[in-house]
Amino acid sequence: MDELTGRTLPRTTLEQWRILDAVVKAGSFALAADQLSRSQSSVSYGIARLQEQVGVQLLEIQGRKAVLTQEGKALLQIAQPLIADLLQLEAKAAAFKNGWESELKIALDSIFPSRSFFSALYKFREACPSTAVIVSEVILSGADDALIGGEVHMAVSDRVPPGFVGDKLCDIEFVAIAHPDHPLNRLGRFLTFDDLTRHTHLIVKDSGRVEQRSSGWDGAREKWKVSSLFSSLEAIRNQIGFSWLPLHMVAQDLEAGRLKALPLLAGARRTSALYLIHADAEIVGKAAAKLAECLKESVALRN
Repeated sequence: MDELTGRTLPRTTLEQWRILDAVVKAGSFALAADQLSRSQSSVSYGIARLQEQVGVQLLEIQGRKAVLTQEGKALLQIAQPLIADLLQLEAKAAAFKNGWESELKIALDSIFPSRSFFSALYKFREACPSTAVIVSEVILSGADDALIGGEVHMAVSDRVPPGFVGDKLCDIEFVAIAHPDHPLNRLGRFLTFDDLTRHTHLIVKDSGRVEQRSSGWDGAREKWKVSSLFSSLEAIRNQIGFSWLPLHMVAQDLEAGRLKALPLLAGARRTSALYLIHADAEIVGKAAAKLAECLKESVALRN
């Protein structure tokens, strides 16, 4: 019993169960010793000590192979997830020792293509399995707030706030759209901005708290504000209004005829650049640098 906590301490160690697991998988003490970089005698002693401490026989020799007893199977089955957790713990400790961040916080502008982002995260996880990623989706000045407030390590934003530097990541094309049966699409002619003023314009509101801003044309008499691009898209699908949305979000709807591009004389399409910004460009951690690399590769493949 631990005198400080008053708790009963385990009689066995995870290392002993790890040795048992290695022997079972290898099939012999000699092969397990090679895999564990131990002497065969230390492996044999470890197993003997483990059996002594649990009070039951865990292994038996059948021919030249070491196999589990029924009791051994039941106990090792419980121990294996603990062994996996221990190995993961050790791997994380080694990663932290080598300079990899334990977690990485990123503010991501919601106009960035989700397919490209998750493709980048998949590659990042393979390279940095010990680093947790915390993603905050932001709109317009939301990324500014996160960077200036020191809430994130990096951001993908449509502008670089004062005091920061960023690299252009990609261009996002926007298209003015509405439902095919929307009055604007039923006029049968090219549209002017004066035509738009008479109809509901769906606007995704800025998620920033300090200096909110708008993006693009803002001249409609009736403006409905929603909190996300997906809400705006769903409203358009239900003939509530019109808006400019990222082409990558609506391409399938346009091709299938569920939505229709507005035939504007000018301004039907526009492009917005996205930038990759580190909170401190002079001190970029290994994980942050790797995620930046994965993001750049993902947009390069998209293009």
